[in-house]
Parts: sequence; structure tokens; C-alpha cells
Amino acid sequence: MSEKLAEAEAPDEAPAAEPARPRLRWWREALYVLVLYGVYSTVRNQFGSAGGPDGQANAIAYGHALEIIRIQDALGLYVERSIQDWYLSLPREGLIGFWNVFYGTAHFIVTAAALVWLYRRDKPRYPLWRNTLAASTLLALIGFASFSLMPPRLLDEPQARFGPPTAAAERDFGFVDTLAEYQTFWSFDSGTLKNISNQYAAMPSLHIGWSTWSMLVLYPMLRRRWAKTLAVAHPLATLFCIVVTANHFWLDAVGGLVTLGVGFLAGRALSAAWDRRAVGRGATRPGAGMSLPGGGRPVPRVVIDDTGAVP
Repeated sequence: MSEKLAEAEAPDEAPAAEPARPRLRWWREALYVLVLYGVYSTVRNQFGSAGGPDGQANAIAYGHALEIIRIQDALGLYVERSIQDWYLSLPREGLIGFWNVFYGTAHFIVTAAALVWLYRRDKPRYPLWRNTLAASTLLALIGFASFSLMPPRLLDEPQARFGPPTAAAERDFGFVDTLAEYQTFWSFDSGTLKNISNQYAAMPSLHIGWSTWSMLVLYPMLRRRWAKTLAVAHPLATLFCIVVTANHFWLDAVGGLVTLGVGFLAGRALSAAWDRRAVGRGATRPGAGMSLPGGGRPVPRVVIDDTGAVP
């Protein structure tokens, strides 16, 4: 009896097609980052200390700082000065110069390194976290424009006192501007930087937003325990840094985390929209979701001999 040919019955439904995202190009991603940061910097510096009449800008930012202090006082969280006083009382002022350098460099270097490493090591996660970083950075501009905030280090400067004579305005805040008093290679007091940089862009704190983003990006890609510990320590060190250098209040950090959370939701929605668009165009990954007419799927041919055995 001649051999019989049979094909196993194919399942009724094919697996869902995976959307084919546009291929990532390093030069295009670099261009995105440069354009985004250029737009962010330009818009950011249209407000606060870098835009508008100095007296008006100072008065608004100073008034907002008093509001933050009242809220933190009510919550028992107004401890920034105590922390700074303690730290600067340590031998050699606790090597505060290190934290000045950390404040001016770490959030750029670590964030950029995390983005590049994510691109090279984990491309499936890259679009979501790139979109999250972009969305949270742009969302921060809303806070800078609507709630300019004088950082603690500037509260005792004479030009800051434009508000009504309240009890809070009469007190000596006592914060030390460590960037000015313990100078390293940079300071906000340098002529060009002082004129073009919005020093009242403090709420939300993107130092906290970016450092937490970096931790979330890096942690899943790290294998060694010490490396994971460093990733978790980065936003904590950043929080200590912004307080001990008197650049932010605690609530600025909370604002940074909220902004990152909203940015993540926006980034996820944007990534999902791109996926739906790819599916709508009928684009799939090579080999994904292949099906036969009628919903069947091709399977290997099975040969059965005269004895009924399958070779």
C-alpha cells in the first residue's frame, strides 16, 4: 500500500501579530535628544530669573518659597537648614565641593549614559523610556512657568525681599549658597550663566526626576548586586545633594517624582499609539502572525506508512 500523506489540523487562530516599530538609528536618536534639550532650555529660560523684570520675578519666586516653607512647617518637614548646618559643621565642611560638582554634572552624565546603554543593550525597552524622559522633561516646563520658585540658597539675598512684611519674611533663613561660598569649576554667579539661566526653575526638581528615571532604566540591565545598589543609591544621593547645597526644598523632590510618574504614563500612551499605528498599516515583524486563508497556520507534513507508524 502506497504511503499516505496527511497534514495535522491547523489551529483556528493565528498568534497576534507583533507591531514592527521603525528601526532605531543612533544618529536620529541623538538628533531627537539635541532638539528636545534645545527646546527645553530655550523655553525654561524664558521665565523666572532669566525673564521679565527682576523685581517682579524675584517677588513672585520669593512668595512661592514662603508658601513651600509654610507647608513644610505644617508637615514638620522644614529641616533643610538643619541638615545643611550639620553637614557644613563636619571636618573640612564635609568636602562640600564634591556635592557642588555632583549637582552640576551627575544628572547629565548618568542620564545620558543610561540612555545610551539602554539603546545598545535593551532596544525593546528603549522607546518607552525615551518617551518617558522626553515627556517628563517637557512637563516640567509647566511647573517652571506657573510656579517659579526661589531656591533656599537665595532666600537671604537682599534682592529677594519684595514680599509683604510677614513673620516668615522677617526671619533669617540662614542657608548657605555652597556654589558661591565653596567655589569649584562652576557657579551660577558667573556672568553668562547668571544672565541666561533660570535659577527659579526649582519646582519640580528634574535632578530627582532624571536620577530616578536613570535608576529605573539601569536596574533591570544590571547583574551584579553592587551595581544594582549603586543604581538605587543614585537618586538617594541626588536628594541629599540638592538639600545640602540648598538648591531645593523637599517638596521639589516630590514634584520631580510626580512629574516622572505622569511622564511615564504619557510615554506609555505614546508608545502604544505608535504600536497601534503600525498594526493599522498592516506592518508586522518578519514571520510574526503568518496565517493561511481561513485562519489556519502551516504545520510540518507528517508521513504515515502502511503500518500506521510515523517515521
